[in-house]
Amino acid sequence: MNQKLEQLKTLKTNEEIYYYLLSMTKDMVKRGKKNESKKKLYYISAEFLIGKLLSNNLINLGIYDQVENALQSLGKSMAEIEEVELEPSLGNGGLGRLAACFLDSIATLGLDGDGIGLNYHYGLFKQTFKNNLQTEEKNPWITKESWLTKKKTHYKIPFADFTLTSTLYDIDVTGYESGSNKLHLFDIDTINENLVTDNINFDKEDIRHNLTLFLYPDDSDEKGKLLRIYQQYFMVSNAAQYIIEEAVEKGSNLYDLADYAVVQINDTHPTLVIPEFIRLLMERGVSIRKAISIVSNMCAYTNHTILAEALETWPMEYLKKVVPHLVPIIQTLDRRIKRKYKNEEVAIIDKQKRVHMAFIDIHYGFSVNGVAALHTDILKQNELKAFYELYPDKFNNKTNGITFRRWLLHCNKPLTSLLEELIGSEFKKDAMNLTKLLDYEKDETVLSRLLEIKKEAKVALSDYLKKTQNLTLNPDSIYDIQIKRLHEYKRQQMNTLYIIHKYLEIKSGKRPSTPITFLFGAKAAPAYVIAKDIIHLILCLQELIAKDKEVSPYMNVVMVENYNVTLAEKLIPACDISEQISLASKEASGTGNMKFMLNGAITLGTEDGANVEIHELVGDDNIYIFGAKSDEVITHYEKSDYSSKEICEKDAQIKELVDFIVSVELLAVGSKENLERLHHEIISKDWFMTLLDLKEYIEKKDEAFKDYEDRKAWAKKMIVNISKAGYFSSDRTIAQYNDEIWKLN
Repeated sequence: MNQKLEQLKTLKTNEEIYYYLLSMTKDMVKRGKKNESKKKLYYISAEFLIGKLLSNNLINLGIYDQVENALQSLGKSMAEIEEVELEPSLGNGGLGRLAACFLDSIATLGLDGDGIGLNYHYGLFKQTFKNNLQTEEKNPWITKESWLTKKKTHYKIPFADFTLTSTLYDIDVTGYESGSNKLHLFDIDTINENLVTDNINFDKEDIRHNLTLFLYPDDSDEKGKLLRIYQQYFMVSNAAQYIIEEAVEKGSNLYDLADYAVVQINDTHPTLVIPEFIRLLMERGVSIRKAISIVSNMCAYTNHTILAEALETWPMEYLKKVVPHLVPIIQTLDRRIKRKYKNEEVAIIDKQKRVHMAFIDIHYGFSVNGVAALHTDILKQNELKAFYELYPDKFNNKTNGITFRRWLLHCNKPLTSLLEELIGSEFKKDAMNLTKLLDYEKDETVLSRLLEIKKEAKVALSDYLKKTQNLTLNPDSIYDIQIKRLHEYKRQQMNTLYIIHKYLEIKSGKRPSTPITFLFGAKAAPAYVIAKDIIHLILCLQELIAKDKEVSPYMNVVMVENYNVTLAEKLIPACDISEQISLASKEASGTGNMKFMLNGAITLGTEDGANVEIHELVGDDNIYIFGAKSDEVITHYEKSDYSSKEICEKDAQIKELVDFIVSVELLAVGSKENLERLHHEIISKDWFMTLLDLKEYIEKKDEAFKDYEDRKAWAKKMIVNISKAGYFSSDRTIAQYNDEIWKLN
């Protein structure tokens, strides 16, 4: 190793150093231990938001400190070398980041398990802001030398009118002081990146040349919907062919396939793998009855949503246009269910001839899991109740987790060093050892050092955003942060109404004791109009407040551009207050809440998703909980008795805040069309009940800001949160998946 690092001295530029370390790391993994067993896990997902890989791999290989020391001897730092690396555009939000954390933990626990997805060339999109509006641009990341390794593996993928040949690319997944696995990404050699001409627009019908250009192509029209089906089938056909091929090479006779392979279907996007497996087994001489039995014993499904619109359904006519060879199999699967159960709620094909993908997974998989205790309970008692009554033994909970290698060891080295000094290094392998930090809850020196580390992270974030986005932050302010996908149920719009409240308070002479910086990071789907309007409102508030010399010394709004894993690694360690304010019963779990908690932020949130479990762990004094509970929200939906218009009419304060969206001040810096549309949406619909919780949110948030003034008391809250975060390690989650679902050898 020393000899290899000595060669760094011969290199001049950051680019040369990065590509040398890239090659060195890939070579080390190639020559290192592989996780192997008879039975193997295949984790199929449309997204893998893996982030930059150099530092993570160096940490897992146990050589990060050596490399960092070698760089420092050259007057360099790992941070500046990492700036050369492009972040892979392979995911969007929590679903993709969770999949990445899971791959890390699967490898770390020494389990034989690979990820399978698609090699998107431009990912979701690169977000830019122009005239306080989100615009979308392509986000290329694939370079000649990268973490991708082109393989000689190819499969024929049949569609209705043509066949495509796939090419496999692998990315190594390193375990922490353990063996390695793979992330298999399938692509086509006929891809034509030049199809994308203006922003992210392209010919959605030219499947031979566009198939792997974008993650989640705009499906607001039929062409986009069909393209998504093409993508999904391409992914799962490759996966099924690869899985069968590997199992046969190990000795499977196909009838014992479940002894060699277990497939985790991550959300509904990979659902077509079930009929595809059946088709491929039938091609090899297996009867359809036996094929169904084999596949049902090897496929498990993770549900990630309570939102009905997120449970994919496809018109049968669309499937006939793309994958007609699967249609008879899907119809057979549906007939079998209809013969067995008379309840139309559980039919795979409904009366409108739409195919319910999640229902295929539930009927023809052996496990169905939710991702937080509350989420799983809601699935059982409400959203999937009819299925739970049929298959109570299939349903189980696996509360999500995060990999501490990236979300502590990598992104917050000062905190990691303090923890090692205080409680030793065992927490790196067993996160439950973090509870030892509670011994220092009253240690004045430790409390002071925690606050110093938080201040350092704020300064680092401020410097980084100034350098990369020309954004100005005040490191002496409270950092209140909401970073997540932009969706109405996550209620960024409620946060903006609080900002308006605080703005009006300052204008009236009531100034906060400590300045506040409200930070946002979020992308809105290109066709999600209201989500883009919310981004517009945030950016308008950012401009309005920055220009107001009466207000800007006391509060600022900052929305980072093109929020991604790299930015999250800077934002999370700097956070004081973690905004987790989704409407109760709507967030399946969340994992940002766990990352913030681990890094000493205090949660301000509803009793939703994993917030419930965070609350149970840290106690009432170390979290700020507000808002209607899930059963109350569910009742409102059942009775259709929620009216935002009535709330505005009855409450002058709420009406003032909502009406400010279309005030003279905001219209002067914003678009009348966007602001008026959002204002109308909140008053006339407000589907995710922003106004239901607004008053209590304002009270609880003001309480948190007041408590922040007692710095030592706040530091004690930080210690409790960090010490209790061990439960949310993805190592724990994956161990439970393996013990209760996968049962790998």
